[in-house]
Formats: sequence, structure tokens, C-alpha cells
Amino acid sequence: MYEIFADLHVHIGRSEAGKPIKITAAKSLNFANIAKECAEKKGIQVVGIIDCASPYVIEDIENFLKTGEAYELADGGIIYKDKVCILLGSEVETSEKGRNGKCGSAHNVCFFPHLKDIKGFSKEMSYHIKNITLSTQRSDLSGYDLIDIVEKYNGILIPAHVFTPHKSYYGNCTDRLETIFKEKYSKIFAIELGLSSDTYLADTISELENKTFVTNSDAHSLPKIAREYNKMQVEDISFKEIVMALKNENGRKVIANYGLDPKLGKYHRTYCDDCEKSIETKEPVEICPICGGKNVTFGVFDRIELIKDKQKTKSPKTRPPYVYQVPLGFIPGVGGKTINKLLDNFETEMNILHKLSEDDIEAVVGNKIANLIIKARNGDMQIQSGGGGNYGKVNAGN
Repeated sequence: MYEIFADLHVHIGRSEAGKPIKITAAKSLNFANIAKECAEKKGIQVVGIIDCASPYVIEDIENFLKTGEAYELADGGIIYKDKVCILLGSEVETSEKGRNGKCGSAHNVCFFPHLKDIKGFSKEMSYHIKNITLSTQRSDLSGYDLIDIVEKYNGILIPAHVFTPHKSYYGNCTDRLETIFKEKYSKIFAIELGLSSDTYLADTISELENKTFVTNSDAHSLPKIAREYNKMQVEDISFKEIVMALKNENGRKVIANYGLDPKLGKYHRTYCDDCEKSIETKEPVEICPICGGKNVTFGVFDRIELIKDKQKTKSPKTRPPYVYQVPLGFIPGVGGKTINKLLDNFETEMNILHKLSEDDIEAVVGNKIANLIIKARNGDMQIQSGGGGNYGKVNAGN
């Protein structure tokens, strides 16, 4: 057994031919560039690319395999230069009966072992989605129906960023996942926390006690890959091994979640769109106490306060630690030139964030930057909460 880093939620912006896949993602995000970024800069051993059901991306994957730099594994996944395992995924938006009788929608990330599996899934989903070439399109399915199609093609389904106010199960569909998945709820063995929540918030909901938590970047640009990630214990890197880790089987497991402090997330607290301020009241509110406006975006923290059924967080004994991680790009004063200088000397971001001493870093970028990186590593930075689609802010403190 050995330890690896995995980020299971990375988007593709454009195909190799420039065809749009995820409209809001960077054009440089294509299948080949993601593989190279993870291998050469990030130090991520497993990456889930979740736009692989697009026929344009499928064509790119087939061409990528012809280069000889990558090959498919019998146990699932594509290995790139013997360094990175790529999981073939698809993010699907489901249609749900939302809270208060309103129409709700939720995102799901689905992973498949082989190219033939996701090709079959893509073909079937083209009957449920208006434009299968684009990422994360609204389907006419509920999660209850989607999981059967995913399993038909040997895949797994993970509810994505489950607490965010838009496009998530808890955010705008339900107070309990079990009411969506009913008797199939046992088939959901992992959930994605999202940038605005953490283990300690999620473990106030009792139905999640036996679910594995994953922390992923939801990257829309190459630098954002691995802003959140997981440390896993596996025997090898493959689809089969990752599924076993998510199921906590045969010694495979998630041994740590590395994520942003939830305050850095874009939707941590309720936000008034009229006066453009976060609302950090003790009790959740739907009317802005500052201007009296009702045009508010409900925050993740506030939503969990409303639906939790445990007053104090009591995590199960098997729950791994959640480590607050500030990525290099979030640290004040650490710009692109500094990051490139660090990468030139220390190869990957994982090395810089986890392995190097302050003296090693100081020798390359000086005392001030080294001190900031160590502060970020130790969780000693002050954070201003985000909300309403605006990231929180980090400052160095004293």
C-alpha cells in the first residue's frame, strides 16, 4: 500500500480542435493539458476529468491514446507517462422536485472504468440531454433514475458539491439525500463536500455518517487543479483501486481531505445581492438585516444550520482528518512568477505544500514568502468569509 493524491473534479474548457465543452472554463483546459499539469506541476497521481461524455472529448481521448504517451488499464482508468491515472467522468445535472414545491436541480459526478463504458453512457444520455457535446447540461432525469444508467455502464455516482445554493441536492432540492435516492441510497457511498463546506459541518447531518467525504477542486482553469484534493491509501492507481478507497474496502481508504477553509468558498455565508454584503448573523436569515431586501443567496453554513440534526459535530471513528489547505495561488504576495520559480526548483505543488522545510523554501524565494507558505500550511492565516459567488479573502495576519 502507498499514499497518493487525487483530485476527482476537473473540467475541460475546449476540445483540441477548439470546440466549446465547459463554456465558463479556460480554453487551455483540454484532456492532454490536464494530464501534463497533474504530472509535471501539481504532483497529483489520480485526476477525475468530468467532461468525458462529450463526443468531442471522446475523440480527443482516442487520439491521445494513439500518441503512445497513455494507455488504458484492465482495472479501469488511463495511465499517462506512468505518473497519472485519469478517471473518465461525466458531470450530469438532474431534475428534482425541489424544496417548497419548486423545481430543483443537482449536479452529479459519474465515473466509468473504460472508454467503451463512457461511450455507451454518452450515447444513452444523448436522449436525456439537449446538447451532449457540452458539459453539465440539464437532463430530464432524477438522481434516482440516473444511478441506474450509470451502473448499467459499470460506473459510480457521487453527488457533487452537495451544499452549494445552486445546482446541488442539499442546496436547492432536499433536506435529506435519502428522500431522493430512496431504496438506492446505499449505492451512494461517497459525497463531494464542495469549497464552502468541510467535514465538521457535514457531520452534523446523521444520514452522512457512513458516507466517504471527498474534497475536489472543481477546477475551471489549470492553476486551480488541486486547490482541494484527497490523500488516499491504495495498492496501485486505477479506477478499481479508487472505488475500493471510496468504499473503504480491503485497506484502501481516504486518509485525509485537503480543502480550503470553508470561509474561502464562494457561497459560505448568505449574501445580499442588493447591498452586496455577506450576512454573518448567528441565526440563518432570508431577509437582509442591513437593507431589508429579500434578494439574498443562501449560504452553505446557513443552509446546514437549518437542516442539521446533530447539535454537535460527532464524526465516525473512520472519518479521516480534514486539513485546511491554502493553495499557493490564494496566498497573498505569491504570484505567478514566484510559483513558477518554486516549481522550477521543487517540481510539484504537492512537494511545496507538504514536504519542504521552511529553510528549503526560503533559499529560493526568501524569508517573507517562505513564512507565508508555512503559515498557510499550518492554518495560521486570517480569513474573511466569502458569499454570493465571491471567494473569501486570505490575509497574512500578524
